[in-house]
Amino acid sequence: MQVNKKEEVTNKIMVEFSKTIEMFDLTPLEARLFAFLYLSEKPLTLDDMSDAMGKSKTSMSTGVRSLLELNLVTRVWKKGERKDLFQANTQLFKTFMNTYINKWIDATKHQNHSLVEINKLLVEQKRSDFTDDLASVDNRLNDIIDFHTQVEALFREMKQD
Repeated sequence: MQVNKKEEVTNKIMVEFSKTIEMFDLTPLEARLFAFLYLSEKPLTLDDMSDAMGKSKTSMSTGVRSLLELNLVTRVWKKGERKDLFQANTQLFKTFMNTYINKWIDATKHQNHSLVEINKLLVEQKRSDFTDDLASVDNRLNDIIDFHTQVEALFREMKQD
Protein backbone atom coordinates (compact mmCIF):
# COMPACT_ATOMS: atom_id res chain seq x y z
CA MET A 1 0.00 0.00 0.00
CA GLN A 2 1.50 3.28 -1.09
CA VAL A 3 1.18 6.34 1.12
CA ASN A 4 0.43 9.52 -0.81
CA LYS A 5 2.80 12.50 -0.57
CA LYS A 6 0.43 14.61 1.51
CA GLU A 7 0.00 11.83 4.07
CA GLU A 8 3.75 11.21 4.17
CA VAL A 9 4.53 14.87 4.81
CA THR A 10 1.69 15.16 7.33
CA ASN A 11 3.05 12.17 9.27
CA LYS A 12 6.54 13.70 9.37
CA ILE A 13 5.13 17.02 10.59
CA MET A 14 3.03 15.23 13.21
CA VAL A 15 6.05 13.35 14.57
CA GLU A 16 8.24 16.45 14.80
CA PHE A 17 5.49 18.74 16.13
CA SER A 18 4.52 16.21 18.80
CA LYS A 19 8.13 16.24 20.07
CA THR A 20 7.78 19.97 20.75
CA ILE A 21 4.37 19.52 22.34
CA GLU A 22 5.73 16.86 24.71
CA MET A 23 7.92 19.58 26.25
CA PHE A 24 4.71 21.12 27.63
CA ASP A 25 4.27 18.12 29.96
CA LEU A 26 1.95 16.19 27.68
CA THR A 27 2.30 12.44 27.33
CA PRO A 28 3.61 11.21 23.97
CA LEU A 29 0.10 10.01 23.08
CA GLU A 30 -1.51 13.34 24.04
CA ALA A 31 1.12 15.20 22.02
CA ARG A 32 0.62 13.01 18.94
CA LEU A 33 -3.15 13.28 19.32
CA PHE A 34 -3.01 17.07 19.51
CA ALA A 35 -0.68 17.25 16.50
CA PHE A 36 -3.01 14.91 14.58
CA LEU A 37 -6.08 17.00 15.43
CA TYR A 38 -4.25 20.22 14.61
CA LEU A 39 -3.26 18.91 11.19
CA SER A 40 -6.72 17.50 10.51
CA GLU A 41 -8.80 19.53 8.10
CA LYS A 42 -12.05 18.78 9.93
CA PRO A 43 -13.30 17.90 13.42
CA LEU A 44 -12.98 14.20 14.24
CA THR A 45 -14.80 11.62 16.34
CA LEU A 46 -13.06 9.30 18.79
CA ASP A 47 -13.59 6.50 16.25
CA ASP A 48 -11.87 8.57 13.53
CA MET A 49 -8.90 9.23 15.83
CA SER A 50 -8.71 5.61 16.93
CA ASP A 51 -8.70 4.32 13.35
CA ALA A 52 -6.17 6.84 12.10
CA MET A 53 -3.75 6.51 15.02
CA GLY A 54 -4.13 2.78 15.55
CA LYS A 55 -4.99 3.19 19.23
CA SER A 56 -8.02 2.12 21.23
CA LYS A 57 -11.07 4.33 21.49
CA THR A 58 -10.54 4.33 25.28
CA SER A 59 -7.03 5.74 24.96
CA MET A 60 -8.33 8.36 22.51
CA SER A 61 -11.06 9.31 24.98
CA THR A 62 -8.53 9.64 27.81
CA GLY A 63 -6.20 11.72 25.63
CA VAL A 64 -8.99 14.00 24.40
CA ARG A 65 -10.22 14.49 27.98
CA SER A 66 -6.74 15.65 29.04
CA LEU A 67 -6.49 17.98 26.05
CA LEU A 68 -9.95 19.39 26.80
CA GLU A 69 -8.90 20.13 30.40
CA LEU A 70 -5.88 22.03 29.09
CA ASN A 71 -8.08 23.95 26.63
CA LEU A 72 -6.02 22.59 23.73
CA VAL A 73 -9.01 20.86 22.12
CA THR A 74 -12.65 21.88 21.85
CA ARG A 75 -15.80 19.84 21.36
CA VAL A 76 -17.72 20.99 18.29
CA TRP A 77 -21.25 20.39 17.09
CA LYS A 78 -22.18 19.45 13.56
CA LYS A 79 -25.77 19.16 12.37
CA GLY A 80 -26.79 15.56 11.83
CA GLU A 81 -23.78 14.12 13.69
CA ARG A 82 -24.67 12.16 16.81
CA LYS A 83 -21.12 11.48 17.98
CA ASP A 84 -18.94 14.05 19.70
CA LEU A 85 -16.53 15.82 17.38
CA PHE A 86 -13.27 17.39 18.48
CA GLN A 87 -10.84 19.85 16.96
CA ALA A 88 -7.59 21.40 18.07
CA ASN A 89 -7.49 24.96 19.31
CA THR A 90 -5.66 26.75 16.49
CA GLN A 91 -4.18 29.63 18.49
CA LEU A 92 -1.05 27.61 19.16
CA PHE A 93 1.27 30.08 20.84
CA LYS A 94 -1.32 31.72 23.05
CA THR A 95 -2.95 28.43 24.05
CA PHE A 96 0.25 26.59 24.89
CA MET A 97 1.92 29.50 26.61
CA ASN A 98 -1.13 30.26 28.76
CA THR A 99 -1.49 26.59 29.69
CA TYR A 100 2.18 26.28 30.56
CA ILE A 101 2.33 29.63 32.35
CA ASN A 102 -0.75 28.77 34.43
CA LYS A 103 0.96 25.55 35.53
CA TRP A 104 4.04 27.53 36.57
CA ILE A 105 1.98 30.15 38.40
CA ASP A 106 0.05 27.47 40.28
CA ALA A 107 3.20 25.53 41.14
CA THR A 108 5.17 28.55 42.33
CA LYS A 109 2.21 29.84 44.33
CA HIS A 110 1.83 26.45 46.02
CA GLN A 111 5.56 26.14 46.72
CA ASN A 112 5.75 29.70 47.99
CA HIS A 113 2.86 29.04 50.39
CA SER A 114 4.64 25.94 51.72
CA LEU A 115 7.91 27.85 52.13
CA VAL A 116 6.18 30.70 53.98
CA GLU A 117 4.72 28.13 56.39
CA ILE A 118 8.21 26.72 56.96
CA ASN A 119 9.45 30.26 57.53
CA LYS A 120 6.79 30.81 60.21
CA LEU A 121 7.97 27.67 62.00
CA LEU A 122 11.56 28.83 61.69
CA VAL A 123 10.73 32.23 63.19
CA GLU A 124 9.03 30.52 66.14
CA GLN A 125 12.01 28.20 66.55
CA LYS A 126 14.43 31.16 66.55
CA ARG A 127 12.40 32.87 69.29
CA SER A 128 12.58 29.87 71.58
CA ASP A 129 16.16 28.95 70.70
CA PHE A 130 18.55 31.89 71.02
CA THR A 131 21.36 30.33 68.96
CA ASP A 132 22.54 31.58 65.60
CA ASP A 133 22.39 28.08 64.07
CA LEU A 134 19.26 28.93 62.17
CA ALA A 135 20.35 32.34 60.87
CA SER A 136 21.97 31.06 57.66
CA VAL A 137 19.02 28.75 56.95
CA ASP A 138 16.65 31.66 57.53
CA ASN A 139 18.57 33.85 55.07
CA ARG A 140 18.55 31.13 52.40
CA LEU A 141 14.87 30.44 52.97
CA ASN A 142 14.05 34.11 52.49
CA ASP A 143 16.06 34.07 49.25
CA ILE A 144 14.12 31.00 48.06
CA ILE A 145 10.78 32.63 48.94
CA ASP A 146 11.85 35.76 47.05
CA PHE A 147 12.86 33.59 44.07
CA HIS A 148 9.39 31.97 43.95
CA THR A 149 7.71 35.37 44.23
CA GLN A 150 9.79 36.70 41.33
CA VAL A 151 9.10 33.64 39.17
CA GLU A 152 5.36 33.94 39.78
CA ALA A 153 5.44 37.67 38.98
CA LEU A 154 7.39 37.05 35.76
CA PHE A 155 4.96 34.40 34.56
CA ARG A 156 1.99 36.63 35.40
CA GLU A 157 3.58 39.36 33.24
CA MET A 158 4.11 36.90 30.39
CA LYS A 159 0.54 35.62 30.45
CA GLN A 160 -1.36 36.27 27.23
CA ASP A 161 -4.82 37.77 27.61
